[in-house]
Amino acid sequence: MIADAANILPSDKILAIIPARMASSRLPGKPLVAIGGEAMIVHVWRRAVQAVIGRVIVAAAEAEIAGKVRAAGGEAVLTPPDLESGSDRVHAALETIDKWRHCRLVINIQDDLLTIDPDTIRSCVAILNDHAIDMAIAAAPIVDQGDIDDPNVVKIAGEFYGSSVILHARDFRRKPDPRDGKDVGRYFHHIGLYAWRRETLERFVALPVSARESRYRLEQLRAPDSGMRIAAGLVDKIPLGVDTPDDLKRARQLLAGRNGVFSPA
Repeated sequence: MIADAANILPSDKILAIIPARMASSRLPGKPLVAIGGEAMIVHVWRRAVQAVIGRVIVAAAEAEIAGKVRAAGGEAVLTPPDLESGSDRVHAALETIDKWRHCRLVINIQDDLLTIDPDTIRSCVAILNDHAIDMAIAAAPIVDQGDIDDPNVVKIAGEFYGSSVILHARDFRRKPDPRDGKDVGRYFHHIGLYAWRRETLERFVALPVSARESRYRLEQLRAPDSGMRIAAGLVDKIPLGVDTPDDLKRARQLLAGRNGVFSPA
C-alpha cells in the first residue's frame, strides 16, 4: 500500500485540475455527453472531490463546459481553446487562479475517467513524498493479451524499485517494443492522471515537444525524453475511460446496471 497523501502538504496547497475541451477527434463534445442524466465532466469532477486532497478545478476550453460544472456546484476556469495539450491547459488554469503562487502541488486528472477511484488519486499524490521523483502517475497490471497490441491502450514499460507497489516508469508505448516482447507481465496500463510539483510542471510545459511525443501522440513521452524521473503507483483498479462511441455505450450500460450510481470499482 502506498503511503497516505495526507502527510505530503496541507490541502490548501494542492490543486486538482481537470483539463477539458470539446474538440475530441474520436468523440466530439466528449465532456458534455450525458451519462445517467449528467455530463461526463461532472462525473469526473465529483470523483476528484471525493479524493479530498484539495481544491478541484475544471480547466475548460469552452464556456459551455464551465457552465455545466458551475451548475453542478463545481469550480471552473476558462482557458485558451487552442492550447496544445492537457498539461498546457492545467498550467494556464493554475496561472489564472493562483497568481500568488500559493499552490505547491498540482494533479492533472483526465476528463473522461468516469470511475477513477479516489484512493488512486491520493496514492499518486503520496509518491511525491520522494523528492527524487519529478512526476507521479498511476498504473495497473495488464492482464489481457489483447491490450498489448491495442494502440489505444497506453502501456508503461518499467521496473519496480524499492517497493513492490511503486514502478520506475522508463517508457510509454502504444505498441510493444520488440526488445521487451509481448509478455503481459512486462507492461502496465497508464491511468490518465499526473501529479507534479509546481516547478516541475512549469519546467515541463516550457520544454519543446519531443520527437517521440509528436510521433506517437503521447504527451507524457516529453518527460522521460527530457530526463525527468517518473514513478507510477501500482493500483488494482483500472478506471473506465471514454474515448470512443463504443466506450460511451459501455459506460451508459454500466451506469444503468448500477441504478444510476458509479462505484470506484
